[in-house]
Amino acid sequence: MSKVIRERTIIYAARFVSILFTPFYLPLLGLILLFTFSYLALLPVAYRLQILVLVYLFTVLLPTYLIHFYRRHQGWSLIELGQRERRMVPYAISIVCYLSCVWVLQWLNVFHFVSSILIASLLVQIVCATINAWWKISTHTAAIGGVAGALFSFAEIFGFNPVWWFCVVLFVAGLLGSARMILRQHSLAQVVAGFFVGFACAITAFLLI
Repeated sequence: MSKVIRERTIIYAARFVSILFTPFYLPLLGLILLFTFSYLALLPVAYRLQILVLVYLFTVLLPTYLIHFYRRHQGWSLIELGQRERRMVPYAISIVCYLSCVWVLQWLNVFHFVSSILIASLLVQIVCATINAWWKISTHTAAIGGVAGALFSFAEIFGFNPVWWFCVVLFVAGLLGSARMILRQHSLAQVVAGFFVGFACAITAFLLI
């Protein structure tokens, strides 16, 4: 295999990892953990699936579509949209979608811990958007850092051993951070800072809630 083919393969793999672990999946991952390790696992499967679908619509499908529409309207590529000064509108779109999801969940009187997942995700996005005003930070690693923080918090609240799950999350975080650097979207400092920002925001959100 030639050097060019190897480089292309690595880049395609990095793009796949980056798309697979998009930041929008943070609430879904948190809910899956919540429905697996807490008393909410006793809820009917159909009810849990309804909540997951609702959260998916507001936190993945809707913001992805709106950001894609905005990017196409501006005539930007994905790389161009990733520039620090062009990331504020996507941040705003995502934050509005998440706020809408929190409102709908509270209107439906869904369990408190479910809304807390969305609030933690909102805090991660708001902090990242604020930092982005002067320094580009990785929202991808902030999202996986938020998952790690949520896992740590759930372990303390519900009293289970999170070691193996935590190892999986750290492995994904390393894979994702490497992918973002390979794609030249972020530096090492930006992906590391993103992870710890997400981790700290998630723990802070659950402590306050």
